[in-house]
Amino acid sequence: MCTASEYLTRGHYFGRNFDYEISYFERVCITPRNYEFEFKKIDEIKSHHAIIGIAAGIDAYPLYYDACNEKGVAIAGLNFAGNAIYRECEEGMVNVTPFEFIPYLLSQSESVEDVKELLKDLNMVNINFSEELPLSPLHWMISDRNSSIIVEPLENGLKIYENPVGVLTNNPSFDMQLFNLNNYRNLSVKTPENTFAKELDLDTYSRGMGAIGLPGDLSSASRFVKVAFTKENSFSGDSEAESVSQFFHILASVEQQKGLTFIDDPDLYEYTIYSSCYNTDKGILYYKTYDNHQITAVDLNKENLEGDSLIIYPLINEAQINFVN
Repeated sequence: MCTASEYLTRGHYFGRNFDYEISYFERVCITPRNYEFEFKKIDEIKSHHAIIGIAAGIDAYPLYYDACNEKGVAIAGLNFAGNAIYRECEEGMVNVTPFEFIPYLLSQSESVEDVKELLKDLNMVNINFSEELPLSPLHWMISDRNSSIIVEPLENGLKIYENPVGVLTNNPSFDMQLFNLNNYRNLSVKTPENTFAKELDLDTYSRGMGAIGLPGDLSSASRFVKVAFTKENSFSGDSEAESVSQFFHILASVEQQKGLTFIDDPDLYEYTIYSSCYNTDKGILYYKTYDNHQITAVDLNKENLEGDSLIIYPLINEAQINFVN
């Protein structure tokens, strides 16, 4: 289970909470322009846009969970269990596996409009990365500073939704999540008027009463409503520090703490393993982890982007505490 969002101030920010019960040694992975992308069913891509993202700790291939390219296009893959359907290879289509989806799109796209063109002939095929790493059921949020879409692999093929709210969680499908927001149209950041009964002297005994009814549980449908409300009403200055700080606060509104989401396995709980924030305009990735609340940054443009080998930075997971005496 996960939550993705975007946020626009002077810069465009994109990122996600990665919620799961097991870590796969996640790391920051930079793919320079001349790293050769190999694919299962299509020709390799030898030269492409540089990419920065967070990937599983597999040396052989950048298995990105979320990433952004040097042109400002960002993608996050989120769990879509029970709904994602991958297909057999189809002649005349571009047959791409789910684990190749992010590299395939980000290597070639300069905008969400470019992504849409690539998706027209794309067939999401059911081929595992390896016997040890079977496919995860996913759907994806794809954004640049001008627009955002959701891509879902369904029984009748890829479904593409425009994403006016700029958020995504998990089940149900995006159209149902978006429709569900109608049930919360009464929420407000302002003190509500008494429309219950004018003759009753009902007290505004607390600030924040305009948001009474905002979900607070950790289900994906509730997280969608809560992060959408938080993001749509969020306010910050437009400096880099203020924007990044506010973005992490948006994600923090739906983060998962250890012990609250039990998995049917002894001693396993789903929790927010990391939170990421990309400044898509500058190619900077910021992240925090469950135990390390200090923001760590990696700048794509400070690396040699003409290389042909992956550039790896393991996530800093240990708590970083700043003593002042």
